Amino acid sequence: MPDLLLELRSEEIPARMQRKAAGDLRKLLTDGLVEAGLTYEAAREHWTPRRLALDIRGLTARSKDISEEIKGPSTKAPEQAVQGFLRKAGLASIAEAHVHSDPKKGDFYVAHISRPGRSAEQIIAELVPGIIRNFPWPKSMRWGPASAKPGSLRWVRPLQSILCTFGPETEEPVVVDFEIDGIRSGNVTYGHRFHAPGAITVRRFDDYVAKLEAAKVVLDADRRKEIILADARNLAFASGLDLVEDEGLLEEVSGLVEWPVVLMGEFEQDFLAIPAEVIRLTIRANQKCFVTRPHGAGEELSNRFILTANVEAKDGGKEIAHGNGKVVRARLSDALYFWKTDQGDLPDLDQLQASAEKFGLDLNKPLDQRMARLDHLNVTFHAKLGTQGERVERIARLAEELAPIVVRAISPLEGEMAGRPEGVASREAPASSVHKRESRQDAPIPSVAFGDISPSRGEITALARRAAVLAKADLTTEVVGEFPELQGAMGRKYALLQREHPSVAAAIEEHYKPQGPSDRVPTDPVSIAVALADKLDTLVGFWAIDEKPTGSKDPYALRRAALGVTRILIENGIRLSLKSVANIASEDIAGHIRDPKLDRQFEIAAELDQQLGGDSLTDLVIERDSAISNNTFERSGERQQQEINNLLSFFHDRLKVYLRDQGARHDLIDAVLASGAAPSSGPSGHLLPAGEKRLAPALATSSPLGEKVAAKRRDEGASQNDDLLQIVRRVEALGSFLDTEDGKNLLAGTKRAANIVAAEEKKATAIASSVEPALFREGAEKTLFAAVNQAERQAGEGIQNEDFSAAMLALSVLREPVDSFFEKVLVNDDDQAVRANRLALLARIRAATDRVADFSKIAG
Repeated sequence: MPDLLLELRSEEIPARMQRKAAGDLRKLLTDGLVEAGLTYEAAREHWTPRRLALDIRGLTARSKDISEEIKGPSTKAPEQAVQGFLRKAGLASIAEAHVHSDPKKGDFYVAHISRPGRSAEQIIAELVPGIIRNFPWPKSMRWGPASAKPGSLRWVRPLQSILCTFGPETEEPVVVDFEIDGIRSGNVTYGHRFHAPGAITVRRFDDYVAKLEAAKVVLDADRRKEIILADARNLAFASGLDLVEDEGLLEEVSGLVEWPVVLMGEFEQDFLAIPAEVIRLTIRANQKCFVTRPHGAGEELSNRFILTANVEAKDGGKEIAHGNGKVVRARLSDALYFWKTDQGDLPDLDQLQASAEKFGLDLNKPLDQRMARLDHLNVTFHAKLGTQGERVERIARLAEELAPIVVRAISPLEGEMAGRPEGVASREAPASSVHKRESRQDAPIPSVAFGDISPSRGEITALARRAAVLAKADLTTEVVGEFPELQGAMGRKYALLQREHPSVAAAIEEHYKPQGPSDRVPTDPVSIAVALADKLDTLVGFWAIDEKPTGSKDPYALRRAALGVTRILIENGIRLSLKSVANIASEDIAGHIRDPKLDRQFEIAAELDQQLGGDSLTDLVIERDSAISNNTFERSGERQQQEINNLLSFFHDRLKVYLRDQGARHDLIDAVLASGAAPSSGPSGHLLPAGEKRLAPALATSSPLGEKVAAKRRDEGASQNDDLLQIVRRVEALGSFLDTEDGKNLLAGTKRAANIVAAEEKKATAIASSVEPALFREGAEKTLFAAVNQAERQAGEGIQNEDFSAAMLALSVLREPVDSFFEKVLVNDDDQAVRANRLALLARIRAATDRVADFSKIAG
């Protein structure tokens, strides 16, 4: 069968667009061919910086002839219906239609349509120009004299030639002839811009690839990547170095060259004083080069880098490497300046005293100075949510209150941290700590999450506040200003340089984590507290100003923040009432919500006051107070609760995504969320499924937040399904139970009972408010009643103790009584009182199981 070869050659396409553009070309063309009635065996796209190519194998040479009948309206139908039929069928007049008869419907019009098949060349010639003209580039341009004309061709870079051949392997392929804006298709392409710029005539794909290779063009992008990676590894190994691999950079570099030539450059050793991350980003962002490290070294880098050229130079690439080295040195000189400047004093320290006192900062420390400047400059976080300084205040207060809760949740013993396994030194722990442990075999080993000392809960709270205060300080540093992606990482380095506690330094970096579903979550208690405070403040704030994600749009990454909170709580085993914490955060943020339009009105009013003098001051104050009272951002308690309930639903959606990715059944998640079961008061411990450790209460009233949460619960009632870890435990217990035979049978019986009650409720059938044993007529009723009482009591105890496996086991005793009831008892008895009593008994079954999960939402 014939094969199709298409190449669109242009000036250099940006590397980031190439892969997607080639995929779009394949999809658009193959979809169009299939829609036109052609079929194909395989299609594969290729790309280089200067061309998009498509190889379609086994394409049918001609589309099939089509014969179809299009049924129209009755011959008595109004003219409007007849005209619509003619347009649909493509007929010029009703005389071209046929009349068919139906014994029941009478006479009606039918169009007999016959369309002869078309050749593949004709279809391709019509299809490709439209694809080129409407190609979905993120950005495109016009060029040349034709660009002045309306509707001129747009392409990502000037399109130079089109190659399009079609034919079987056994015959000479033909050129599919078409033209677009003066560019006519042909069988000619061009090789490497410098090594082989002459014209190349090709026949089919195999011929095309071989001739391009001879003309110094490697068509296959994956092969270019393999060449670059293998040569880079070998070149580094030959110099006693290891390549620091970077998949993203490799993808980009392979899109910058058609004939990759790997070279090595170098810079002065003095630049290695700069942090490795800064060196790597400087060389990567500015020169698209790989860095290397000494063989077997950890994070240490060498002063050699790997670059990829697009030409084979006569001198072996010495001048190319030298030129890149000069640029790298200049860039690293800038980076070194930034690095040293960030460790020095700011010139405006005298203006930062007020901010330093507000946050308890030490202006002798560089990072503290940067935090004071961030507050002093009133850097805006969001126009409606105030400044970064105000946000840091909120995060610090919330982190301070969350810290004791986090410690209790992840620490099995009072006063002991369990953020990392014992005996595994943290990266930031002083080197001496390990040696000291070795020399004190008889002494208890402290938690390494905090170096050699396990701080008390009060000290942990102070560390959490300190970390939160410094968490955003690096935003004003020179390095982060140049490389925003280093925020957090540079803050950690600067914190360690000024001898901050290792957990404070770690939290400055880790509070941004996790930044995606595959990113790790923080495990240090201080990092957890600050990360939760940061994300919860963001979510509550944007919900308060009604800036929620819509559809595919999420400009503030709120879905990522909610998923981050979800993962931190679940993967660290932390019990937390999200609704109660959100209430507290919402109250804290209320005073910082602003209306930019109202602020501007106040500025204008102040200017007028200066111009008009003191006589107008009273009127202006009255007008301002009136504006404040009418401020749309003044939120009632009812609106605040609506926002928080909506945010909780958003968390449930993220939890569903997380659990589904973990393999949980979606119907079990929905069933648990629909039940809303929660213990009426916090237990003294959390009894988990077998094999799991017992945790201390997460919402103890010994912490300030615990006291506030307890008050909230007393005032508002127990929050429903706002403890994500509890939901996960319930889903796990429900899934395990339903995998048993008792679980499957109870599910069937319970759903039958629930369906009967629901059907009768729709009919407004009388259902007794309570079950009356005196109305029982059958032994199966008495047995079921006793079993329901027992199941309710035991399941309630299990739920109260948060032992959901025990609650499920308690419900399993209902299996045989339910089966027996439906076998021996007629629910719809002639006696209305008996029927109402039996329906009430079935309603008790539904209520008992609903305490654990809504069984009606479970499939099966």
